[in-house]
Amino acid sequence: MLRSCLLGLLMALGASQGAHARNEGVTNDEIRLGASAVLSGPLGPQTAQYGEGSRLMFDAVNAQGGVHGRMIRYTTLDDAFDTAKAVENTRQLLETDKVFMIYNSTGTAQTAAILPLIKEHRTLLFGPVTGASAFRETLNPLVFHVRAGYASEATKIVSQLRQQGISRVAVFYQDDGLGKTLLAELKKASDEEKLAFAAEIKVDPKQPDFAAAAQATEKAQPQAVIVATAGTTFTSFVKAVQGTAARPAYYGFSVASMDVIQRELKDKARGIILAQIMPSLRNTTVPVVAEYLALLRAKSPNAQPSASQFEGFVHARLLVEGLRRTGRNLTTESFTKTMEDAGEISFGRFNVKYSPRRHNGSTYVELAIVDAEGSLRY
Repeated sequence: MLRSCLLGLLMALGASQGAHARNEGVTNDEIRLGASAVLSGPLGPQTAQYGEGSRLMFDAVNAQGGVHGRMIRYTTLDDAFDTAKAVENTRQLLETDKVFMIYNSTGTAQTAAILPLIKEHRTLLFGPVTGASAFRETLNPLVFHVRAGYASEATKIVSQLRQQGISRVAVFYQDDGLGKTLLAELKKASDEEKLAFAAEIKVDPKQPDFAAAAQATEKAQPQAVIVATAGTTFTSFVKAVQGTAARPAYYGFSVASMDVIQRELKDKARGIILAQIMPSLRNTTVPVVAEYLALLRAKSPNAQPSASQFEGFVHARLLVEGLRRTGRNLTTESFTKTMEDAGEISFGRFNVKYSPRRHNGSTYVELAIVDAEGSLRY
């Protein structure tokens, strides 16, 4: 139901987009960006990392004189995963702060909720942190995706389970926009792989009963559980199941933060398998990985690399590349044309490609396992 509603909204918005956009937030000496983000609550620590990664890139660019002489100013407002607040924040960013574009906003339901404002103000939405297929199946010319979609992640996870001969699989999800979206993608993948789920277990986001969810999981006796959520909801569920007699393997999506998993589960995180939509931070032969690590260590020699922070950095790196290629005459139209005409933009193993008919960005997905050191091994 959520997916069909989103699709209907997106089709209506995409069909009605005009060719001319309002161009604000670009002055002689700055480019203003803004986002409503989940900065508090269970997803807050992870989302904050996206922002830190973006600012690492923007600060480095600003220190070198900006983009064509303009400094990048990035404002984030907390919506605490509330869709109404996300709309309120986005309206403030567009109407009061006068940002040039909405950059790296977070949440599936939140993204759907702000699309009418994107249309109304004819501004760009670049790199929203959601992989929902509903945003990708119908082109919205004002939206540019960076990360691979959840459908690609779900297919990779379910296909891996099938290839390993694991036939008894449960799905755990939080009963919210993200959880329902991930569940829908998993169901589609399970139909394609002919791997029916033994149980679908959910929790109420407002009053989550992890003990009950763990008992339901134990009763289902799965060989593996796909944890279709993020933040501390992910780790709280795993902790609860680990307190029962059940011993399934755990699979998760890229939105599950390794930083949160390491902090909350410590050595008990070993063996968790996560889909990843960015190259491994261990692979320093990938140019964008080397660039991120160099800037991070230059800023703070003792800083620990973060997968979520790195994702934010890559989003920012791609945006900066687009701004540079667009040149000094920066408008919504000129930026859009630049990105659509650029062909493949490559940062090593991470590549994106846009066209006038497709704004979906990357298709990169790999599976990685948490090793004994608490790191992801691809």
